[in-house]
Amino acid sequence: MGLCLSDFGALEALLHKGPLPVNTLGKKILISSGSMTAAIDRLERQGLVERKASPTDRRARIAHLTAKGTALIERLFAEHARDMEQAFAFLDGAEKHALAGILGKLARGGETALAARKQAGVEP
Repeated sequence: MGLCLSDFGALEALLHKGPLPVNTLGKKILISSGSMTAAIDRLERQGLVERKASPTDRRARIAHLTAKGTALIERLFAEHARDMEQAFAFLDGAEKHALAGILGKLARGGETALAARKQAGVEP
């Protein structure tokens, strides 16, 4: 579909979390603010997302899925979920549960590391 991983991640996050400030969206998918802006620019040009002003913060821009973006990511995510289910079909329930826990721990660790780098003034 011509989407890179960060574009898919942004669309997926907006599908499951709802509209988000662009900077928050970048934190959710663990990419830098510059990369997030570039991703939103690409998705906006394709008519998949739109930026709207925040009702509470004049400086913030909120990313929203468009109807076209919602239709695309719902279809792509369903395909992705099916592919992941097939890829992990050989694992039993306990193994899937353990893997989910490990992946969650990795995601939380990545968020912590990203926050520490940002606090130290190092761009990820």
